[in-house]
Amino acid sequence: MFWKGSISMQSRVLITGANGQLGRDLVSELTGRGVECVASDIQPGFMGSESCEYVPLDITDTQAVSVAIRESVCQRVIHCAAWTAVDAAEDDANRPKVYAINAAGTENIARACSETGAAMTYISTDYVFDGTGTKPWIPDDTSYSPLNYYGETKLLGELAVRKYLRDFFIVRIAWVFGKNGNNFVRTMLKLARTHDTLRVVNDQIGTPTYTPDLARLLADMNATDKFGVYHATNEGGYISWYDFAREIFSQAGVNVNVIPVTTAEYGLSKAKRPYNSRLDKSKLSEAGFEPLPDWRDALRRYLAEYESD
Repeated sequence: MFWKGSISMQSRVLITGANGQLGRDLVSELTGRGVECVASDIQPGFMGSESCEYVPLDITDTQAVSVAIRESVCQRVIHCAAWTAVDAAEDDANRPKVYAINAAGTENIARACSETGAAMTYISTDYVFDGTGTKPWIPDDTSYSPLNYYGETKLLGELAVRKYLRDFFIVRIAWVFGKNGNNFVRTMLKLARTHDTLRVVNDQIGTPTYTPDLARLLADMNATDKFGVYHATNEGGYISWYDFAREIFSQAGVNVNVIPVTTAEYGLSKAKRPYNSRLDKSKLSEAGFEPLPDWRDALRRYLAEYESD
């Protein structure tokens, strides 16, 4: 008889992609709550400071995934591992690897969870939609039409989760930033050291997602059986990348001239980007989950961590 139910102090949670930007914050959040974690990633060891069990795992290896999830004896699996280099995913040489990680790798995790009875959380993206219009996308919208290969493979991951499992969370996020990885905030601050003027697109609209805040929400979710598809970005309204850049420099006290440009004028990306990344998050509150804080507050907290590095 397989275990069903929410996280307790005696439960075990396996986290894939534990060395990534979100994965490390999630391990920290869960261990801080006294939850027993099994961290996993393709590297030989865990890069975080928390003391937890670690299992090296290549999620593209079907047999290895099945063994790891079975032997971990975990009741919940939070799948953070992914190929996230959106432009590089467009290269023909990379496409087999992107598919193997985002689509086939996710299917491996979902199948293994179905074998053991573990509930699965899959981190997805606004890129599963075509990014048209101005209306926020709702979680149960099925008008998928990804603009790029990254989005295509993430959508295939969603479909695999739905195929194999009944007990799952699919959590779509956007514009992710956190201390343990490369992101837009870090890029802007680095560019400001060598540039007096920066061009930033103002016709792509969405909301940032701060990984420590998201980790808290994922832990809260996995303390329940309120399974389903959710959207999760920080609160504070919808903005453009240009708006985000201006707030970054304002809070950081950096004097840079930021020029708004259209996506067409910017013209440097291999992969098409969605113009509309507005995600409707009302389902979170309806399910009783605490929304993520305002993105401006999240940025303040990030900058305090960034400056202390």
